[in-house]
Amino acid sequence: MSVGRGSISLTRMHDFLRVLYEDHHHCLLNFATRLTGDRAAAEDVVQETFLRAWRHPESFADGSSARGWLITVARNVVIDRVRARTVRPHETAEHEPEPVPDHAQRVVDALLMEAVLASLSYEHRRVLTELYYNDRTYTEAAVCLGVPTGTVKSRTHYALCELRRAFQLEASQILEPRPAG
Repeated sequence: MSVGRGSISLTRMHDFLRVLYEDHHHCLLNFATRLTGDRAAAEDVVQETFLRAWRHPESFADGSSARGWLITVARNVVIDRVRARTVRPHETAEHEPEPVPDHAQRVVDALLMEAVLASLSYEHRRVLTELYYNDRTYTEAAVCLGVPTGTVKSRTHYALCELRRAFQLEASQILEPRPAG
């Protein structure tokens, strides 16, 4: 019987490959598992081996050992995979990307800061602006504001206390449930 694609029907080809698979896949899987050391990789090797058998049925036409041909093909598939891995860069483990900061939260924070700063006295707001927004030292802020350094430190202390209180007040108003209307 000739098993070339053009010489047999599709049904007979299907039957031939089914019998070939049933007779040899366990032996082939064990062989590939020993070569790869990985059951999943061995299954891929067996699949590729039978795919090549399907593509080249003429290889069995001369009556040679199907098992010998399949084992040789499986060995070549494993060698091809090893060579491909050495040429290809190493795969890196997938990691979760860094979370992107929520722009909406920054807007809410900026609006809250603006409201809280507006609730401070002019002197307190000005001291905090010089120190934190203009990035000045106590001495530089004192020169800029025309007051002694001790006054800058004192105003900063009281401004931060007032700022904390105002934040707590604003936060409680934001979180407070509003009556349905």
